[in-house]
Amino acid sequence: MLDVQPQNLGSIGLLAETSWEVCNKIGGIYTVLSTKARVLQERFGDKLVFIGPDVWSKENPSPFFKEDKKLFNGFYKHQIGIFDISVRTGRWKIPGSPQVILIKFSGVYEHLDEIFGKMWERFGVDSMHEYGDYREGCAFAVASALVIKGLADFTETRGANVTAHFNEWTTGMGLLYLQMIMPEAATIFTTHATSIGRSICGNGKPLYDYFEGYNGDQMAFELNMEAKHSLEKKAAMNADCFTAVSELTAKEAQQLLGIRPQVVTPNGFEPDFVPGDKKYSSLRKAGREKILSLAKLLKNKDFNEDALIVATSGRNEYRNKGLDMFLDSLSQLSLSSLPQDIIALILVPAWVSHPLELTDEKNKGNSDSGYITHMLHNIDSDSIASRIKTLKAENNIDNQINVIYIPCYLNGGDGVINISYYDLLPAVDLTIFASYYEPWGYTPLESIAFGIPTITSDKSGFGQWILDNLPDSLYESGVKVISRTDSNYYEAVREISSQVEKYAVSSEEVRKEVMKLSKSTAEKADWKYFILYYYQAFATAEQRRNQRINKY
Repeated sequence: MLDVQPQNLGSIGLLAETSWEVCNKIGGIYTVLSTKARVLQERFGDKLVFIGPDVWSKENPSPFFKEDKKLFNGFYKHQIGIFDISVRTGRWKIPGSPQVILIKFSGVYEHLDEIFGKMWERFGVDSMHEYGDYREGCAFAVASALVIKGLADFTETRGANVTAHFNEWTTGMGLLYLQMIMPEAATIFTTHATSIGRSICGNGKPLYDYFEGYNGDQMAFELNMEAKHSLEKKAAMNADCFTAVSELTAKEAQQLLGIRPQVVTPNGFEPDFVPGDKKYSSLRKAGREKILSLAKLLKNKDFNEDALIVATSGRNEYRNKGLDMFLDSLSQLSLSSLPQDIIALILVPAWVSHPLELTDEKNKGNSDSGYITHMLHNIDSDSIASRIKTLKAENNIDNQINVIYIPCYLNGGDGVINISYYDLLPAVDLTIFASYYEPWGYTPLESIAFGIPTITSDKSGFGQWILDNLPDSLYESGVKVISRTDSNYYEAVREISSQVEKYAVSSEEVRKEVMKLSKSTAEKADWKYFILYYYQAFATAEQRRNQRINKY
């Protein structure tokens, strides 16, 4: 574990962290920020403020934000900069209840072309080929920089006592703009996945076998990613401290952005998310009853209570998230070696049309109702649905292997399961996250935090962390890490199948021990340990800021 006790953190008078996912749950960055907030709040108190976009309305309010106009002595009424920007102040409804400022930034749009010109002249950011969400991200980022400076002025916090942390390319222009208007602030930029690395994988190109041959600028031109890549690269190069969430992402940044992060800040977990023993037992019982009942309706057969329930979840990226490998490994299971049925859950949101009416009568003659809980608008082209149909046709699954595709966010109101993801997780026996591209990997960490052993890959930051620090075994750490390259697909599939078969025949005593080991491993990734890497980043940013200022 890192032994860092950075000095001078007491000089931070305002710690502002900006992200598009503050009070705006979209993906993994929301989990990063919301789970580390309590530890930061304990250390910095109300010197800490998170800044996010106000994309909400009275008709569609944020479920994560509680407005409080008294915060910052009425700062919400303050005129911010020269653009038409308004803010709301409040608290984020997460452990720690940190202060939040949400920004209405539409007034920045009319000034963007002028700002893009200044960014080209000052930092070399090439916005010429921008498209899609580039302008939206930049408008929010610039507004965030103005709010940080405005808040510092309003609270009479010296610029030299401000540390401003920006996440992902969507806030990169805010970091650069803040250096223009308040150069004495210390800045941090974190990439959770490089835009060009994600694009290479998303376009089906082999990232790993040819990794050292990739040139980020060349690939950005080829994949029409020039503006985002340029912004991310310049933000990383000009930040006082550039960080990445894993050693995998640090190497990716060095190769594709041309700069090595000064600090690697792995993602921790907030133990308050895990229920106590009594509630856990209740959730496991209720969740298994629901899953077994659903499986009976979909498959038209009864299931024993000891059916092995395996699951995968996450963003709907068929290859990147290892959904391809999950399904193919199930199809390779040796049925003769399995003592019980396997129910395999795919908890991945897709383009849902409506919930299916799952009754014995409704299922008869419906080719889709046997494996999916919600009808999709694009069911014929959905990668997961198409692969399930193919494997069913080849008789490789749906005998003892019962795949159930639940293609929606499990928020407790999906119309079929009606149980939230964290409340359903205790019902699972084993999870599989065989990712091809996963800068960190919260899903396997969440799994073991709930005592559910997991199979993941060495192409996730979490998997690499396990390999570097703990035994690579379900039976020694609760985690098995599979090697995945561009050329060993079927070997990896067979290894996953072998691990599932072995776990399926393990005794109840062994599984209880594996559950304890899983929780013990998760405890080592508690934010109270991993937050030290952020303290190192804060100290590094201050030191490098001082060097930058002293040059002029």
